[in-house]
Amino acid sequence: MPHSAPSADSGRSARPAPLPALVVVSGPPGSGKTTLARELAERLGCPAVIRDEIKQGMVLNTPGHRSGGHDPLDHRTLDVFFEVLTALLAAGTTVVAEAAFQDGLWRRGLEPLSALSRIRVVRCATPSGVARDRVARRADGSPHRAAHADRELLDAIASGRFSHEGFRHISLDVPTLTVDTSDGYRPGLDDVEAFLRRPGAA
Repeated sequence: MPHSAPSADSGRSARPAPLPALVVVSGPPGSGKTTLARELAERLGCPAVIRDEIKQGMVLNTPGHRSGGHDPLDHRTLDVFFEVLTALLAAGTTVVAEAAFQDGLWRRGLEPLSALSRIRVVRCATPSGVARDRVARRADGSPHRAAHADRELLDAIASGRFSHEGFRHISLDVPTLTVDTSDGYRPGLDDVEAFLRRPGAA
């Protein structure tokens, strides 16, 4: 039986697909993370996974839920947040992730994802007074915030039990950009997007 001629592509190895980007928008409460995360997801054309929205969805299905103290939904939200990120990244999907986790929780969840993605951190920064006022406004103005312990946080700020200056930022050795969100964005959105789209970034 005659052998078929080798195709022109035989012996040419397929180039592996690049890893998707995981854009982590981090910072303390009231630092402008959620708004920036949505802006970046819109510009990149990818999903945004917002920790607080996952919690709010759980609260909708939990009659009698009371925020604050030892809230069991916080643990479930943490697990689901990283499970969703894992599923999206394993499917090759670039994603923006946003949460007010401090370094310990972020590291625990992000380190396993470094094998599935190219992690880039956008660190939101704003003066503590601006952040505190934002937390107060959203606590008063959004019924969805009842899912969260905003009032408890404001009490902790007032008593000195929580300090924005003491917030522990992500310490992973990955490309990181700090964005001042106190009045617009510095650097601007075009520059933030360029940082994420640089070769090897997004």
